Amino acid sequence: MVIQTLILGYLSLTAQATEHFDQARAWNWLTKQCDLGPRTPGSAAHIKCRDMILEQAKKTCDRAELQPFRHEWSKTKQFVEMWNVVAFHNWEKAKVRVVLAAHWDTRPSADQEYDSKRAAKPILGANDGASGAAVLLELMQLNKTLPEDIGICYAFFDGEDLGPGLDEMFLGAVYYSGHLKAPKPDYGILLDMIGDRDLKVPVEPNSYKRAQKVTVALYRHAKKVGLEKTFPMEYGPEILDDHLSMNSSGIPTVDLIDFDYEPWHTLDDTVDKCSAESLGKVGKLLETWCRVTPVWSPK
Repeated sequence: MVIQTLILGYLSLTAQATEHFDQARAWNWLTKQCDLGPRTPGSAAHIKCRDMILEQAKKTCDRAELQPFRHEWSKTKQFVEMWNVVAFHNWEKAKVRVVLAAHWDTRPSADQEYDSKRAAKPILGANDGASGAAVLLELMQLNKTLPEDIGICYAFFDGEDLGPGLDEMFLGAVYYSGHLKAPKPDYGILLDMIGDRDLKVPVEPNSYKRAQKVTVALYRHAKKVGLEKTFPMEYGPEILDDHLSMNSSGIPTVDLIDFDYEPWHTLDDTVDKCSAESLGKVGKLLETWCRVTPVWSPK
């Protein structure tokens, strides 16, 4: 009887959790970002997107702030101004704290295009940029319905895709990881390129190597809530991403990324290549995780 009661309680929590994340509203956040155009650092669209994210964060979180930083870009030999948007829900009072992260900037050049003229243009970044941010923007609206035991930091990283080389990428995550203040996150979940129409997010090897407990627990949870086909417990390609600096700073972080995406870093990374249903699946995973396992910790 006790076991049956626990199972029913878990199923009840899971069912309750999946009712709230609205994939249509998440889709609206994706299209709003893309309507601004490419959000490359230094552009007017970049500033507008920053302000849109900050405004929404202030409405839904206990506090929200900008983390300004600058980088001397090899392409122009000029400093580029960038900003992380960081928002907190129930951070100080929580028993366990998780950072949910995504980058919101877009690639200044479509370097995977064959034609040199096309390659010089910035990408729209519907999937590579807008998708992860869209899920976080919708998830923030559910803060008041989440358990009090969990504290969430929503980290929108800038400068992830500046480039052209790896030495000029992941800049916002590096800055965030190097300027952590107490109380620090217990672990992190990074979203990147999770909006494509045929979404499949296998285990990213660096995540397993550096944050094994987080990775295994999250993928086991995905199976429990019926998302094992989208989040299969199998290796995908090894990815260099924002999670590396987070792991190096002591935050065990898993990278949820579908790198099997043909329009990557091309001008074809547009809204029509993405899906509200995919955003909904990722949103369901994160919401049920935060609602059902609020006191889980890798420690």
